Amino acid sequence: MLKKNKERRSIKENLLLAATTASASGITNVASVIAFFAFTSNVTGHVAIFAEEVVKGHWHQVYIVLVWLLLFLFGAFLANYLISSIAKKGRYLSHAAPVFIEILVLSVIAIYGHYYYEETLRETECLVGGLLFCMGLQNSMVSTISGGVVKTTHVTGLFTDLGAELSQWLHPITPRSKVLKERLTLRFTVLGFYIIGGLVGGWFFLKYDFLAFFLVILILIFVVYYDMTRVITKLTIRKIKKPAYVVQEQN
Repeated sequence: MLKKNKERRSIKENLLLAATTASASGITNVASVIAFFAFTSNVTGHVAIFAEEVVKGHWHQVYIVLVWLLLFLFGAFLANYLISSIAKKGRYLSHAAPVFIEILVLSVIAIYGHYYYEETLRETECLVGGLLFCMGLQNSMVSTISGGVVKTTHVTGLFTDLGAELSQWLHPITPRSKVLKERLTLRFTVLGFYIIGGLVGGWFFLKYDFLAFFLVILILIFVVYYDMTRVITKLTIRKIKKPAYVVQEQN
């Protein structure tokens, strides 16, 4: 899922990446709505709230929403910056770096929320900001490594693309190409797993509160582990074969 760049990715790898990260986004968003009455997988609603609070002159709320927007933006910036900066050390490492950061931040949120959260306004504002940062990080990571093909933290653009592509698929003049079929499969995968993630996340949060975020962490660990085993195996094979090449060169 993470090892290959956008030019070499297969439809299977994009589908796996879409399914896992969309379910993670669904869990996060629904859990956040239940806990804080705030959406965290996208910032569309927050932009509207920002404008509303400016008009009403509620400057504290304006400041908080602005910080939330900037945290989502910073997450997106950081993911792409890390991928570009670490690319020389290997695609897998550079693509996995944002995932490790997201796992770390979500772990802090899950532990703090379960053991220490007292439902104060300041705590709520900080935890929502942390989740928005994670979702900006994840969305940018997924979009960057897939070349913009996969986006899994919001469904507004998904429905727009899905509507346009369904129109092409059903239109009597437009040919039903393999590429169009793959795009539709990808869109429905994202939508389906986002909904499944939301249902599972909502049930787990109502039953186990903030520990539900460990479901997201487990999904992200699977994303990292899926390619890690292949990378380690490949490096091990190289080390085993290297002495044989050295012997041949010496002979």
